[in-house]
Amino acid sequence: MDLPNNANVNADLNDAVTTSKPSKIRFEYEDDEEVETLEEVAAESSNVEEDSSMYEAGDTLTAGDEKTSADYYFDSYSHFGKFGNCTWKYSSFYLLYLCKVGFLILVTSSMQEMLKDVVRTKTYQNVIYKNPFLFKDKIVLDVGAGTGILSLFCAKAGAKHVYAVECSSMAHTAQEIVKLNGYSNVITVLKGKIEEIELPVAQVDVIISEWMGYFLVYENMLDTVLYARDKWLVPNGLVLPDKASLYLTAIEDADYKEDKIEFWNNVYGFDMSCIRKQSIAEPLVDTVEQNQIVTNCQLLKTMDISKMASVDASFTAPFKLVAERDDYIHALVAYFDVSFTKCHKLMGFSTGPKSRATHWKQTVLYLEEVLSICQGEAVTGTMTVAPNKKNPRDVDITLKYSINGRHCQASKTQYYRMR
Repeated sequence: MDLPNNANVNADLNDAVTTSKPSKIRFEYEDDEEVETLEEVAAESSNVEEDSSMYEAGDTLTAGDEKTSADYYFDSYSHFGKFGNCTWKYSSFYLLYLCKVGFLILVTSSMQEMLKDVVRTKTYQNVIYKNPFLFKDKIVLDVGAGTGILSLFCAKAGAKHVYAVECSSMAHTAQEIVKLNGYSNVITVLKGKIEEIELPVAQVDVIISEWMGYFLVYENMLDTVLYARDKWLVPNGLVLPDKASLYLTAIEDADYKEDKIEFWNNVYGFDMSCIRKQSIAEPLVDTVEQNQIVTNCQLLKTMDISKMASVDASFTAPFKLVAERDDYIHALVAYFDVSFTKCHKLMGFSTGPKSRATHWKQTVLYLEEVLSICQGEAVTGTMTVAPNKKNPRDVDITLKYSINGRHCQASKTQYYRMR
């Protein structure tokens, strides 16, 4: 996938402050008219010299990089610190046991977590129920239907027919749910990959999907939605949601970094810093407290799902994070929001630390060194995001950053892989 060259990145850095104008978006997602306010902050940066730390470009994050798809599945749990306050390290034998005996429990638990995510599910419900003119007598395609909840919403809102496509065995459960609720004549559940199935119709009027992963693009489901759009969507048809934006901020997080990352420097008198190197290179998915935020929040990228190409999910974006108080920066934090702009009234939700919590939480990228920053000083740089070439469901992140402050001068490049 093509990424911007250095000249283009430098031009973006110089133009960022003039091209990104502050604006506010109000998102409604509950029946009681509760709203969230998101602020797109002006961006600017400067050209800086940089060093490289941690991984060099092209280095693998772990040994044994030649893997099959099965290896990727099992190894996705055999790594450090991806979720919450836990360090995950399971053997493939134990995971095989879980897969055979506990798969249904794991899937059910995951589905329940998403359904109980009120911000997520209630937003989709409100978008559909409060805008029936978008669905009335329309042919709808639900990509990655899961339990079929979005298909049920669409059917209840008056859709002519809904095709619910689900690749996993959950498709059988979804079909049973559809039957239990009396919508078998409106909803057809199809088991299989979007890229491999054939729909009973040539075109659809609306594509709806909850495709967003951690860090917005993790697991690469966006590509599947774009494939369905290009193959089946009628001209001027709707893709819901149609906008998604990725943001960046910086936080103080001394306690966690000391407990979970610096721990490896001295383990009962032994040097295990090689594990520290790996753990810091894997982004953490966790909830960030609002009082940890040290800087402004910077808009990195907005994606127009109705128009974008697959390669647009790979990008390099400049950022300038300005300190709002004297503090230390231990990590940068990414989060996203999504918008449904074709509704009668703009709707959507945010996964940011200043908004109501969701199951996506936030994505934390720990820095190799602690940055001391004074109010008004800035961390500037670029973030490059792209699917991993060997396993596209993973995300490779290159972070270049620098600070030239009173108490801290630093210029670094760090490489992360979300997997």
